[in-house]
Amino acid sequence: MKKLLIVGTVAFDSIKTPHGEVNKILGGSGMYIGISSSVFNIDNSIVSVVGEDFPTKDLTTLKNKNIDISGLEIIKGGKTFFWEGVYHDDMNHRDTITTELNVLAEFSPIVPKSYKNSEIVLLGNLHPAIQLSVLEQMNSKPQLVILDTMNYWMDNTLEELIKVISKVDLLCINDQEAEQLTGETDLNLAAKKISKLGPKYLIIKKGEFGSILYSENNYYNSPVYPTNEVKDPTGAGDTFAGGLAGYLASCKDITFDEVKKGVLYGTAIASFCIEGFGPNNIMNLDINLIEERVLKIKSLK
Repeated sequence: MKKLLIVGTVAFDSIKTPHGEVNKILGGSGMYIGISSSVFNIDNSIVSVVGEDFPTKDLTTLKNKNIDISGLEIIKGGKTFFWEGVYHDDMNHRDTITTELNVLAEFSPIVPKSYKNSEIVLLGNLHPAIQLSVLEQMNSKPQLVILDTMNYWMDNTLEELIKVISKVDLLCINDQEAEQLTGETDLNLAAKKISKLGPKYLIIKKGEFGSILYSENNYYNSPVYPTNEVKDPTGAGDTFAGGLAGYLASCKDITFDEVKKGVLYGTAIASFCIEGFGPNNIMNLDINLIEERVLKIKSLK
């Protein structure tokens, strides 16, 4: 069993979709990753920051999932990061109504001493400078560093982002971000360019069309699980990454075949996430239900 260090946001989200709305529920990339990875009963820890307004019940929720929160800083008198968004009828597009960085604006992560030797590090979607500072705090090079990022950082901090990418083993982005990063519309050509930046593995997410896993000599095209109804896509990408990382933390070795299985588990867990609002549908997942969906996804090939 490997230790998993998670760096990401813990936040409040207000979400409105054609299927309903919720106000100020538990959100953030670090939270989704932590909850989804904990399905595998691994040793994981979240490094993040919240304000004094963060409810004790939500801290208890994370603790009850056996997630170490010693790296979750609580700023006295501060307010927790807040995001509000409204999804369009097609559920593929959304409008951000409000983004309040609050305590996240001055976030300087501190890795707990007991997790500075973590074998797997998942750098959630944050400023590349924050991601770099986490890697610099590690006592030794992790077996696997996973990076999740987005077009915003490509637009505004490309030089720092390229530096982070050069230090990671697995990059997880979507098809539009792969095109923006490389200038290539052909995903295979984009993958070859990205591999030259440093990552051993690349996952390109294609929304409803699944995802592609690339390595130097292999690739795997994974379909999505055929979900009947998408209620809320928020956190699906983070849930996917958490499921992937959680599975790999439970593995003895990290190989292409194991990463491929991790993609299947991440896809299956993310399919539960989008069937409910926020993290509600992944809070109490049974591993047997996940295994059923993994088998279904395999059968779609």
